Amino acid sequence: MANPWSLQEAIKRTGVLKEGHFLLSSGRHSARYMQCAQLLQYPHDAEQTGKALAQLFKDQVIDVVVGPALGGVIIAHEVARALGVRCLFTERKEGNMELRRGFSMKPGERVLVIEDVVTTGGSVKEVIKVLEGLGATIVAVGSIVNRNPGHNPFTYPYRALMEITIESYDPSECPLCKEGIPVVKPGSRTTLKEKI
Repeated sequence: MANPWSLQEAIKRTGVLKEGHFLLSSGRHSARYMQCAQLLQYPHDAEQTGKALAQLFKDQVIDVVVGPALGGVIIAHEVARALGVRCLFTERKEGNMELRRGFSMKPGERVLVIEDVVTTGGSVKEVIKVLEGLGATIVAVGSIVNRNPGHNPFTYPYRALMEITIESYDPSECPLCKEGIPVVKPGSRTTLKEKI
């Protein structure tokens, strides 16, 4: 009999944790980066991760799952599938997060916001602002990984499948910059801070 699926094993097997010098979407620098796209490229792993994350919210009534493009799209879809509800995503247009592509939401719909990795929660906070503006009821926030164990950066309940401490630095205090190690931008968010 095959071993049961394990997120920790899947993350290790798919090479999610990267080592180097990275510019995070928050603008901070880090020597390690969680690239969950490496995990989610495999449909079975994506499905199992979505089911596991959905289980954290089985006590909630949820009408729709919303994730930010690009990192939150696949995992939000898999969580929505596990919960049997629809999935929407927000994306940036000229730097502003929006609900596009004909997506709409009725006031009062109960929303679960899903992201792949949360460091400062910046992208999720942008999604929440959009949803609040549409009159949605935010039920909770979830992610595969919380990079700040024990910390909830949101004003809503937050649950993650795993927590990992990965130190990050303000660019002016980054020891990797001081060593002259070139910085790499692995994420999808673009800001002025990223012009190095």
